[in-house]
Amino acid sequence: MIKEILLCKYGEIVLKGANRKYFEDMLCREMKKRAACYGNFQIYRAQSTIYIEPADDEADLDGMFTAAGKVFGIVAISRAAVCEKNMEDISRTAAEYVPSFLEGKKTFKVEAKRSDKAFALDSMEISREIGGVILENCRGIRVDVHHPDVIVKVEIREFGAYVSAGQFKGAGGMPVGTNGRGLLLLSGGIDSPVAGYMMAKRGVRLDAIHFESFPYTSERAREKVLELARIVSEYAGDIYVHVVSLTHIQEELVKACEEDYFTLLLRRYMMTIAERVARMKGCSALITGESLGQVASQTMQALGVTDAAVNLPVFRPCIGMDKEEIVTVARKIETFETSIQPYEDCCTVFTPKHPRTKPELEKVLVQENKLDFQALVEEAMGTMYTVHITPEY
Repeated sequence: MIKEILLCKYGEIVLKGANRKYFEDMLCREMKKRAACYGNFQIYRAQSTIYIEPADDEADLDGMFTAAGKVFGIVAISRAAVCEKNMEDISRTAAEYVPSFLEGKKTFKVEAKRSDKAFALDSMEISREIGGVILENCRGIRVDVHHPDVIVKVEIREFGAYVSAGQFKGAGGMPVGTNGRGLLLLSGGIDSPVAGYMMAKRGVRLDAIHFESFPYTSERAREKVLELARIVSEYAGDIYVHVVSLTHIQEELVKACEEDYFTLLLRRYMMTIAERVARMKGCSALITGESLGQVASQTMQALGVTDAAVNLPVFRPCIGMDKEEIVTVARKIETFETSIQPYEDCCTVFTPKHPRTKPELEKVLVQENKLDFQALVEEAMGTMYTVHITPEY
């Protein structure tokens, strides 16, 4: 019976210098955490590859394959058959294992990599011999070394020899947690889940803050946001969602301030509260889904006014993307269908008819000073509660 394992290849971790081991350890730790949901696996690393080997017949390799595809830091994943480091066993394994991967295909080529230089044949000789074995066992297929439908790989490595057919793209990026912790301002829209995914891909561990305006926003709107956090958590790992009420702040803004400043003033409250929560939770940056010029509050001048309310860095990974590009990512990570559910969020409550697009900070502060800014922030902080989102790997 053929023994099958997963070979997961690193991405840019290989470019790290003296601290490469730190990134590798974080990557292995994340992989082991996810593997625990699918049974017993032996997980180890060598030669810029993580090996995932079922420890018993109960281990769910199919489920682990899907989970591994969402681990940041991995660029490619192969299902591979394990064989002894001799050509007789490699040839036998290729004859049994490869044909099912070539069904319906017209062309293939063999690529061999001999990391163990003590192996008798070189890479070209291995490729020729295994190519011949495949041609003997698969009818109606031919070799195409330039544009093959399937690439069959034979790898002679430290622990053994491995035969695979077809390589699947991994999530890429950096292992989550290797670049600190950030607080994502998570709304129910399309953009902010994409922003969280993109920063997690760069190794940032996520917390999230969501602003609600009950009774103007509903319980379904809150559940929608928590579902978005759950979907993102499949890539980013556990996420703590801190929910804060803005209801009283919005009601006070309507009473005291000019309508065309509502959105800007609300954004400054949100950023200030987010910074407070970020510092409480050990986050070193705020993350938003803003895209330059997409709406009135996302002009260059408006972003400058809201950024002036905080001292932490504000990361905006979507800032140069158009809506179509953001939607493409949202569909890829499967947040889009949830995001477009028609439940309101706090930013759609009390929206001005003609919001300021080129605000001046001095004039915004005049409006802001009509209210006791710090007292309202403290009151909002008192409404905060936290929901722990755990991924369903």
